[in-house]
Amino acid sequence: MKKTSCHAFPGWVRIAYCSAFMMLSIAGLPGRSLADHGELWTPGQTEIVKVDRATIVTEKQPDGQTVANLVAETAAENVSIRFRPQDGVWDLSGFQYVGIQLQNRLQKDVRVQWRARAAGKTLSRDYVLKPNESFLLRLTLRRSVPPQLKDLLFGMRGYPALMDPERGIDVNAVEELTLNVRGPVEGAFMTLGPVKGLGSFAQPEWWNGDREKLFPLIDTFGQYRHADWPGKTHSLDDLRARITEEDKDLDQHPGPADWNQFGGWTRGPKLEKKGHFWVTKHGEQWWLVDPEGCLFWSHGIDCVRATTATTPITDREHWFELPPRDGPFGIFYSRAGWAPHGYYQTHAPYDQFCFSGANLLRKYGEHWETVFNDRTHRRLRSWGLNTIGNWSDPAIYRAGKTPYVVTLSSGKRKIEGSTGYWGQFPDPFDPDFTQPLSEAIKRESDQSVKDPWCLGYFVDNELGWGDELSLALAAIRSPSHQPAKKAFLEALRQKYSTIEALNEAWGTKYRNWDDFLAVTEEPDRKKAEQDLADFYTQIAETYFRRCSEAIKAVAKNKLYLGCRFAWVNDRAIRAAAKYCDIVSFNR
Repeated sequence: MKKTSCHAFPGWVRIAYCSAFMMLSIAGLPGRSLADHGELWTPGQTEIVKVDRATIVTEKQPDGQTVANLVAETAAENVSIRFRPQDGVWDLSGFQYVGIQLQNRLQKDVRVQWRARAAGKTLSRDYVLKPNESFLLRLTLRRSVPPQLKDLLFGMRGYPALMDPERGIDVNAVEELTLNVRGPVEGAFMTLGPVKGLGSFAQPEWWNGDREKLFPLIDTFGQYRHADWPGKTHSLDDLRARITEEDKDLDQHPGPADWNQFGGWTRGPKLEKKGHFWVTKHGEQWWLVDPEGCLFWSHGIDCVRATTATTPITDREHWFELPPRDGPFGIFYSRAGWAPHGYYQTHAPYDQFCFSGANLLRKYGEHWETVFNDRTHRRLRSWGLNTIGNWSDPAIYRAGKTPYVVTLSSGKRKIEGSTGYWGQFPDPFDPDFTQPLSEAIKRESDQSVKDPWCLGYFVDNELGWGDELSLALAAIRSPSHQPAKKAFLEALRQKYSTIEALNEAWGTKYRNWDDFLAVTEEPDRKKAEQDLADFYTQIAETYFRRCSEAIKAVAKNKLYLGCRFAWVNDRAIRAAAKYCDIVSFNR
């Protein structure tokens, strides 16, 4: 890092130069209480240190308010503004949010991040300010779960009372607030208003761990008991009254007038009627085209089914107001054997209950499934949705009323050295890699394969693609019998011929090619980088090619929709583009 030099400036501003970023450190005003409208900092306060050729200029507005203008004399890549309390920590436990008023002064988007730190843990929120946009950037003050509640609450995606067991911080002792502005920025680029605690927060009466007051946590309808909100269902009559309300709304809003039966654009260009969905470049844009030849913008939703609100109840039945198992609601109790994360990942199998199904029985009566399925298609069209997405109920999407996709899975054998949020990466070099996929697509041969309402097939979901070397390194970390590792060996043998040549290139000490298979230690990434990158491409291309071949062998007129990228790199995307009809991203 370059040496830092400081320069004195008149008044209350000091400017320092730093090559990496510019930072403003702002301390709370002595003697100022949070009771003063929750204010933590106002633009007129002193004790400001400014770094890297930037300055704060305060300005009195017509309404009497003072704002702080941030000015960068030369282009800066990153600006960090740190707010630190005079007495060491802020107690923000009485607030739901901490916010800062911002205005983008530039004619371009500016990315910002708002952070709170306490005892080494941070909360953050990212936002993109549009040109000239004014915005109150609020950060939710998620709390650590207090010790008295840790053993009582578990296995949830979201916790009540702003608690978060993983990301929560000690909001009673916030040490620092930081606003990061991503550059380059130059000139007068942003205006800051005050920093405030926002939204009062009161600890619930069960905060001390009183089980009698906390449980049951969830009511008959599957709702949180200890809060109320607009639209909450309070009774069976309330639930059933929604039918009439919704019928009226659906009649008034039947859906876009310029859609055909598939949701294609009737007022747009007319292309070839192929009887199935296809893709083409029309003008300068790639488009989906529906079976009738109309341009089609797919706008849909996943998990269109009655069983979305299903939750584990083993070890926590006392949380819920549950109906008897031997009555009409007994069909909504079931047994599950898998969970990807959390408490039930290690406590399977477990019992679960479906609140959404139970509510549909309460609402529509004996024929609830038929009523719900029909109403779902009306709802989707009324809401401007023309596609039923992944993991939806075949009984709904096979009705011939709304276009849909089908999800399939590739090989069961994984690259043992790989990792991923949802599990390990499938090994595309396994001879049986496409067997599950081929069997599944054959089962669809008399259904979705021939159905004009089916757009096509996703294969797998949110795989762990890692960086552009990760899967090649995963193959090396795998045991000698791993098909991907054997494929890597053959690629290296073809390039280097001898193990001595490979050792010279990589700086390794493999005794022979069998030793390469046996060793699971990673080589020097820099020395092996090109070979690792090349084999990563081979893995990715083999994966997409074999998936495409399996689909097209049975369903040549259906679209291969890719693998729903969530974490991805350019090398994987380029491989997908070679073999997928549509490259899909989950964002």
